Amino acid sequence: MPTVTLQEAQARLGDLIHRLTPGDEVVITENNEPVATLARTPPKQQWPCKAGSAKGKIHMASDFDEPLEEFKEYME
Repeated sequence: MPTVTLQEAQARLGDLIHRLTPGDEVVITENNEPVATLARTPPKQQWPCKAGSAKGKIHMASDFDEPLEEFKEYME
């Protein structure tokens, strides 16, 4: 696991991040003591569904837009 000083990490943060691959880590040290670990997160997963894939599978009640019984007194 490579190490860099805090000053070096501040100066090259963007480069350090872009060189990391998922699972890689860089230890950041200050006064020769580890103070932080920089790690790349796994790539974002694509949403498994496609637009329109549920067409015809969803049923909506015919009275969906009707007021709820609990609110009838407020609707009068």
